[in-house]
Formats: sequence, structure tokens, C-alpha cells
Amino acid sequence: MREGDRQKFVELATKRVSKAIRDIHLIGNLSNRSNYHYTDDDVAKIFKALNGELKECRKRFDLAINNKENSRFSLEA
Repeated sequence: MREGDRQKFVELATKRVSKAIRDIHLIGNLSNRSNYHYTDDDVAKIFKALNGELKECRKRFDLAINNKENSRFSLEA
């Protein structure tokens, strides 16, 4: 792995995760019942969607890690 690849990952991950956290905070602001009307079903749908995307994201990282580990070959037991 090149150092530039690591630096680019850190830069992009920092920006994207910070933006995601900020956007999640904004979603949380929707919980103010004096400003918004929503149902328990609405809330369940929001969290189902968010949790689903987080699980898919995690799978992609896990697959990348597992593929790297499984690509090693050795005749030694």
C-alpha cells in the first residue's frame, strides 16, 4: 500500500464520516414534536433505513478484509 493511498483514505473518511454524523444529528432534530408531526411507524422506517445502510457498509469492509486474508496462498499447513 502506498502512503498516498492511506492519506487519501484518511482524508475522505474524515470528511464523509463527519458529514454523516452531522446529517444524523439533523435527523435527530426532527424529533421535536412541537415543530413536527410523525408516527412511531415513521421513526421505525427511518431507523430501519439507517441501520440497513450501516450494515451494508460494514459488509463491504468485512468482505474487503476477508478477501485480502483469503487471497494468501501457502502449501504449508
